[in-house]
Amino acid sequence: MKNLELNIFKKKFARNFTFIFFIVFGVLLNLSILKSYAVPSFARQTGLACIACHTEFPELNSFGRQFKLNGYTMTSIPTIDATNDSDINRLSLLSTSPLSVMAMASYSNVNTKVPAQQNNNIEFPQQLSLFCAGEITHHIGTFIQLTYDPQSGTMGIDNSDVRFSNHTTLITKDLLYGFTLNNNPTVQDVWNTIPAWRYPYSTSAVAPSPAAATITEGALAQQVAGLGTYGLCNNLVYYEFSLYRSAPQGFTNPPDTSSQNIISGVAPYWRIALQHQFDKHYLMIGTRGMSANLFPKYPLNTSDPYDHYTDIGFDLQYEYMLPKSIITVHSSLIQESRTLNATFLAGATDAPSSKLNSFKIDGNIYFQKGVGLTVGYFNVYGSTDYKFYNGNSNGKPDSNGSMFEITYLPWYNTKFSIQYVMYNKFDGQANNYDGTSRNAAQNNTLYCLAWFSF
Repeated sequence: MKNLELNIFKKKFARNFTFIFFIVFGVLLNLSILKSYAVPSFARQTGLACIACHTEFPELNSFGRQFKLNGYTMTSIPTIDATNDSDINRLSLLSTSPLSVMAMASYSNVNTKVPAQQNNNIEFPQQLSLFCAGEITHHIGTFIQLTYDPQSGTMGIDNSDVRFSNHTTLITKDLLYGFTLNNNPTVQDVWNTIPAWRYPYSTSAVAPSPAAATITEGALAQQVAGLGTYGLCNNLVYYEFSLYRSAPQGFTNPPDTSSQNIISGVAPYWRIALQHQFDKHYLMIGTRGMSANLFPKYPLNTSDPYDHYTDIGFDLQYEYMLPKSIITVHSSLIQESRTLNATFLAGATDAPSSKLNSFKIDGNIYFQKGVGLTVGYFNVYGSTDYKFYNGNSNGKPDSNGSMFEITYLPWYNTKFSIQYVMYNKFDGQANNYDGTSRNAAQNNTLYCLAWFSF
């Protein structure tokens, strides 16, 4: 009898949790807006509220993009300076701490629970990060993130970017130029159209998610070190060229025969973008690419075959300023070509050559009172390969669907959001995608998030 009552309580709690969250969310909407400072170390350094750099964090506006390109060094506070005998400045330290903390807590409900797994999951924290972010000295700044992972219970390096920047003149036009040392291809980018910073800015870490992704969509994140140069000419033309080399974290280093996805030599990454402000309109059109030779399993000798990946991307960002709101559209397409010689010889793919494409688009509107609405669409599709996608019953990587999100920022460093993900296809098809009669729509996910930065 007690077990029966307990089960009834659990079911009622699961049904009512979402309703309770909406009630709390509605109460928050009626709170007065207070001025505050988000991305705290940058805010303390510049003396500006986070809305100066963001429409909503982490989405950058025009000033935020300039702040990042200038090496995170813009400051309005006194610094601790020292000069040598030649009166040359040899020290410039911020008088405030460069440390910040970010915390996330979330709730996830999957439309139909995954067999043998719990549904209605709480993540507290979903993520907990410590940042060292700000000016180191003149022309040099950092964005270094350490993150606690609740799945493994460990703390490790996350997105990191160290920059040098300066200005010069090129044929009477201003040239902002710099160098970046980072650990995730695309983390150095300043637009919200690329994998490291594009929408959705947060998703459930416990709900099912499609398996297929291109290598620039996180496969190399925090497992490489890249050194690159970039420039912005006349605030119009942006260029970047970087080279990446494997720098494994949490795995054997130097790599040995137990290592996976190690770069052979170096992997080049390039980026070109055109941007312009037209009165209340802003437009960026860009392209980028990466080429990498990866050992799926590190060889006994370097003459062993490797897999070759080439990613070519195209992206667009549009912004329209209204008196009390801003409308933004982001879109990106990544086309990946694969020559999987090593994987083919190991018998883990049907053919040595294949393709994968990833398309995303989202549009949002943010109001001055802190409310935002976002609608997005995603589509991953590519070559059929029963061995490479051995968990998909029809051997296809295809997944597509829509996302809907409501966000509210009662303060500039605090965000609450409700997101719903709808799948039309999941890992290959709409119905029975894994051979166990599970359908794509059963993975539809309601995700509620509380996100704080202080």
